[in-house]
Amino acid sequence: MKRMMMIGAVVAALAVPAMAQDVDTLSPEALRTLAQKEGKVTVYSFTSRIARVEKAFEEAYPGIDLIGFDMSSTEMITRLRTEAAAGITNADVVYVSDAPVVLSELLETGLLKNYVPPRIADKLDTAFKSPLLAQRLSTKVLMYNEAAYPNGAPIKNLWDLTTPEWKGKVLIVDPLQRGDYLDLMTEFVLRSDEMAKAYKALFGKPIELDDGVETAGHQFIVDLFENDLVLLASTDDVNAAVGKLGQDQPPVGFTSYSDRRDNEDEGWALQVVSDIVPSNGIVFPALLALTADTKNPAAARLAIDFLMGDDSETGGPGYAPFYVAGDWATRSDIKGHPDAIPLADFKAWRVDPAATEKIRKSVGDLVLQLQ
Repeated sequence: MKRMMMIGAVVAALAVPAMAQDVDTLSPEALRTLAQKEGKVTVYSFTSRIARVEKAFEEAYPGIDLIGFDMSSTEMITRLRTEAAAGITNADVVYVSDAPVVLSELLETGLLKNYVPPRIADKLDTAFKSPLLAQRLSTKVLMYNEAAYPNGAPIKNLWDLTTPEWKGKVLIVDPLQRGDYLDLMTEFVLRSDEMAKAYKALFGKPIELDDGVETAGHQFIVDLFENDLVLLASTDDVNAAVGKLGQDQPPVGFTSYSDRRDNEDEGWALQVVSDIVPSNGIVFPALLALTADTKNPAAARLAIDFLMGDDSETGGPGYAPFYVAGDWATRSDIKGHPDAIPLADFKAWRVDPAATEKIRKSVGDLVLQLQ
């Protein structure tokens, strides 16, 4: 009897990883059967568009309740850390940006794990499959009011933002409250050579750094704050202030290119500054991951598969909220939105999470000093 119990324990121990591996390789149809037994899946999402995904998912998979929580990536990262410290797992799926922090503090510490739906694995470049699955590319870029400036953007060089003409008229979400905007600030520093060239192109002379300022990127941040950079609480606040119709000489601001999708509903005239030296901002991945101790492993994988889109050219209902100008699918078989600037022509820097993570804290310290 003791021998049989020992054999049974070994078999059970071996079955656990095998079972997990089996779930990773299942088709959506096979996952659906298991997911309906689980009955629900909880998704922490950095975008309010999760509400539309929730409705579409439940229509596609009756009997599985998708519970979506909308919060900023910064808030989400804090919540995941707090829950892990308390031994709690509330989320099954995490849909998050701020890759520099997510990869270094959540993935490497084992709070998240990667899952790439086998159905679409061959439609993704390696960079979009590892270390975490990237669903799309998003932005934090300079935007203006095209109704007030019908002949094109009033900014041609990032250093324009530091001139008296734009004093108190440049808006951004507080970088210490939203990680994506701190990543943007960090990119200015990482691209200091380009920033120095842009300075010379605008002012006709090499940049001179203030005492204690290390690079042209640091100097740009200092000069922005000295020119009364306006910090707001949310992206929607920036969008409304920049894009509201009927303004005379409205401000410009750093926000999401994809928020142009709300122009008609909100009465905005947001447009991206596309012709600018050296860049209009950053492009970064929107990541999908499983929590390490997900309570609904089949439903979690099914939700990720759904968010990656179906086999149509536009990604179908699961990807519909993200098929807008300003978001670019990572899947090679989903066509770019017809109203969007093609990614290859879009003048934004691609974030390198590892490089950003190395100096991000020091940039945050500078921002704190300047506030």
